[in-house]
Amino acid sequence: MPKVPPAPRIHWFARLEHRLHVWREGRARRRGRTATVLPFPGYGGTGWVRVTGRVLIVRPQRATKDGEPASVRGWRSFVGIPVSFATVSIDIGGKVHEVVADRGGVIDTSIEADLPAGWQTFTMSVEGQEPVEATAFVAADGVRFGVVSDVDDTVMVTALPRPFIAFWNSFVVDEHARLPVPGMAVLLDQLLREHPGAPMVYLSTGAWNVAPTLRRFLGRHLFPAGAMLLTDWGPTHDRWFRSGREHKLTNLRRLASEFPDVKWLLIGDDGQHDESIYTQFMEEHPDSVAGVAIRRLLPTEAVLAGGRADPEPHADDPAPWVSAEDGAGLRDLLGDVGILR
Repeated sequence: MPKVPPAPRIHWFARLEHRLHVWREGRARRRGRTATVLPFPGYGGTGWVRVTGRVLIVRPQRATKDGEPASVRGWRSFVGIPVSFATVSIDIGGKVHEVVADRGGVIDTSIEADLPAGWQTFTMSVEGQEPVEATAFVAADGVRFGVVSDVDDTVMVTALPRPFIAFWNSFVVDEHARLPVPGMAVLLDQLLREHPGAPMVYLSTGAWNVAPTLRRFLGRHLFPAGAMLLTDWGPTHDRWFRSGREHKLTNLRRLASEFPDVKWLLIGDDGQHDESIYTQFMEEHPDSVAGVAIRRLLPTEAVLAGGRADPEPHADDPAPWVSAEDGAGLRDLLGDVGILR
């Protein structure tokens, strides 16, 4: 009889975090609060859709007359109570699927569904609550180009790598005070207009907690809609915190596998590890990269971010690399290499 390998030992901090969530959930339910599912924009292809979301117990938010949340401080995004292992019903393509959230309440699953190309809607519900509308962008079979963009210091000025600045931007700054990187919304919009039907993916090491804030920020500053691939802050079963680098590489590899005929334009900045991540991905999947566009931090931003990543040689790479300080500069350079007209 084969020997069954032992179950992986769960990090003590992960166990402590889970107990805290369970205690907070029990306390909230005794006060009469119920769980809800918060959908995030997903993506898909012919016959399948990647569905993402999170099950939370949240407090009602104040809103302005036009429905926009009033003065939302970053820390409010982190006070929702995740509901571990909740069963979520997903009604998509005329069929209902039941999936189970993970320990942090996160749903990330691929579901069989035949949907037309473009943005499609479906519903998600939990614990018999009213269904919530979710969206996903479905890429057609003939699509050969897509865009993957980082968020922090690429579309939104955050200067994240330095811990105090990261804390300030994530927990203190009012979301209405966050600034877009100049010209990036125009650049992304032009890329999608010149490549109709191309999937747009925002890939970030930011926490799922900030997804609603990020979505409102993108809409407020006229960035094109896209799928969001964020991560769950906190401990894993074997380490204190998740690896942002591994999160990005894992999702890039997944995109290459899911869309083998698509070449991706990878957009990032030189303040974190985007350049080295994209270099490694290009070495592994040279046929999946149309080009790389790196936004160079301004001198003051580089100081706040703790410096720039060391540049790497790219003369022999199979796809072009361009670098500029804003979206307008990147747009001109992408025109020079033929990715834009």
